[in-house]
Amino acid sequence: MLRLSSLIILLCLSLPARAVLDIEVTGAGEHQVPIAIVPFEGEELLDQRISEIVASDLVRTGLFKLISPSDKTPHETSEVKFADWAKVEALTIGQVIRQPDGRIEIRFRLLDTVKKTDLLGQSVTAKKDQVRAIAHRIADSIYAKLTGSSGVFSTRIAYVNRQGKYNRLVIADSDGFGEQTLLALNQPIMSPAWSPDGKSLAYVSFEQGRAMVYAQSLQTQRRILLASFPGSNSAPAWSPDGQQLALVLTHDGNSQIYLVRADGTDLRRISFSTTIDTEPTFSPDGRYLLFTSDRGGSAQIYRMSIKGGEAERLTFEGSNNFSPRFSPDGKSFVFAHFKGGAFYIAVQDFETKQIQILTPGGWEKKPSFAPNGKLVLFATEVHGRGILATVSSDGRVKQKMTPQQGDIREPTWGPFIN
Repeated sequence: MLRLSSLIILLCLSLPARAVLDIEVTGAGEHQVPIAIVPFEGEELLDQRISEIVASDLVRTGLFKLISPSDKTPHETSEVKFADWAKVEALTIGQVIRQPDGRIEIRFRLLDTVKKTDLLGQSVTAKKDQVRAIAHRIADSIYAKLTGSSGVFSTRIAYVNRQGKYNRLVIADSDGFGEQTLLALNQPIMSPAWSPDGKSLAYVSFEQGRAMVYAQSLQTQRRILLASFPGSNSAPAWSPDGQQLALVLTHDGNSQIYLVRADGTDLRRISFSTTIDTEPTFSPDGRYLLFTSDRGGSAQIYRMSIKGGEAERLTFEGSNNFSPRFSPDGKSFVFAHFKGGAFYIAVQDFETKQIQILTPGGWEKKPSFAPNGKLVLFATEVHGRGILATVSSDGRVKQKMTPQQGDIREPTWGPFIN
């Protein structure tokens, strides 16, 4: 029986209305689209204003310049006088209508004020407690229409929040709202990894006194023990089809990479070096793994077929390179780059082999791409305290996300949710 100090707490908390992360954005895109978002008619009756959530989402990207609508309050296309909006390129208007059954209908339109045309219009009916989710969907639609790329405001992130010995595995919306605690322990929790359908997390738990790998459903809280072999069990990563995971085990000696089915069966070793191979991650097509190895004398990034065999070294700059993650299109990878006593977040192109440093350097680790490939989430420190941060894939826009309590470690960005 576990001691009380190591007791596992499996929780699914109600979604709080406030954010648990304070957000600071710096930098801007090469061209910022001037956009005005008029307060939606009837939204003052809601606990949260839809127009404010949408505006916050768009501003955080650094791609949009928010223009105040001042005292202009159109809510339907017929009420818009385009001459009043000469300083903006896009205009969002909308309405909130209460339904007899207590639900709400939300209507919005996106207008091109230069061409004086409708770009987009939608109507959604939902419960009042789904306001933030609807607002994120609206922001995703606006982002997609104006940039040509999918928005990620409706996606989620996972990370570990540590306060002393107390560790929580946390899931939250991409803006830090809606925090849920999936697991809480007085023992370390490490390496959360999203399943490709976003319905499960794999992670490493020390609840039994050593590292073991679990997979847990976010809906039912049911857990599967994937690896509890003698020695260390670590670094889970899902295949794109969700049928198997890559793990790192030491039960045959050094840390080596294995594959296992999602139910914990059919364990197969695929790396056979005499050094340390760790931190595997699958390519988007499921054919290759990137991983970290010191087989060349220092920690560097390598690529290998999931069938095993020869591994190709990819990184040569800097004294050490860690924690690789493929871009969603498979054309590049992001990683932690160590040189001159500092960690940087960097991206390397597979074809040109060129490296781009995205961050100013410091304690910057564990990067992962947003599912649209436009942002990178990573862990860093400010005044010795662990926080989350994001950087745009071109390095122009940076965002710090500071927890109101605790230190944040081990972040990872979840997939698109259908």
